[in-house]
Amino acid sequence: MTRDPSVASDATPPQRSWGGGNPLLDVRGLAHRFVLKDGRSVRALDGVDLTVETGEILGIVGESGCGKSTLGKTLIGVLRADDGTVHFEGTPIHGLARPALRAVRARLQYVYQDAGAALDPRWTIARSLDEALVIHTRLTRPERNARVRETLASVGLREDHLPLYPHEVSGGQQRRVGLARVLALHPKLLILDEPTSGLDVSVQATILKLLLALWQQYHLTLLFISHDLAVVRSVCTRVAVMYLGRIVEMGPTAEIFGNPRHPYTRSLLAAVPVPGGRRVIEEAWLEGEPPNPLAIPSGCRFRNRCPMAAPRCASEDPTPRLLGPAHEAACHFA
Repeated sequence: MTRDPSVASDATPPQRSWGGGNPLLDVRGLAHRFVLKDGRSVRALDGVDLTVETGEILGIVGESGCGKSTLGKTLIGVLRADDGTVHFEGTPIHGLARPALRAVRARLQYVYQDAGAALDPRWTIARSLDEALVIHTRLTRPERNARVRETLASVGLREDHLPLYPHEVSGGQQRRVGLARVLALHPKLLILDEPTSGLDVSVQATILKLLLALWQQYHLTLLFISHDLAVVRSVCTRVAVMYLGRIVEMGPTAEIFGNPRHPYTRSLLAAVPVPGGRRVIEEAWLEGEPPNPLAIPSGCRFRNRCPMAAPRCASEDPTPRLLGPAHEAACHFA
């Protein structure tokens, strides 16, 4: 887990200013399996329960391969859900007929990690932005042009970017184009997959400031997938920690960073340096690599790397327990 030096160590997450605590997204028992050529399957998601309230910024963190991106892609239907339910604005979205699903996807959008790869290299920026409006709206051509110019300006790009192709702009500008393309649809929930990865530190800071400004301007709800705990701490209002396809701890950002209860969360935070040589958490417990996802351990899936493991952990799979206001962890000894 790397630290963004541009983010102050004592930064406080933004406060939600709308929504009144209404659930926008409700996920129950969500599962997805990748089937290998030899017939075996990998449980990339294994019973994820999650509720996202209107107006919040929920961070999804964990090691590479824990299922963060798979969760985001399964939520919007890019990957098929093998089990579980997803309700968006009170409506179950998996299994919807194509017209109804298209209407939902206009309000539930995914911003890919590789913004350049998500843009057609043969299309100008103008055509890429216009395409989404053609598919999802009934706006006239002049209305679409006006919407494109308005949205482009909101992400800090000029109109003279419109005739350019993706390879003619920088990586940071490609991220802005990707944001403009989804914001043009006036969505309610954005799933952001590693929105600052691969960018210079100064560009990361600029993108984060832009995201917070857009969050306020458009009254968005954000699902913020990231491996960078320092960024998550400064941006998110709540955090969910994933390990091997499950959420093992979830709670308000200040509580997760100030009082982590799951040993995996404590191990992740122990890897985050802060100025002066100190650490957020002093104990550095995490050793070795995650288990083979084809052979997930019985009981608690973290037990083979946990210094607190007991015989009970091998036989009983821990379920999330409420430890405080909106703070829960799946650990027998939390």
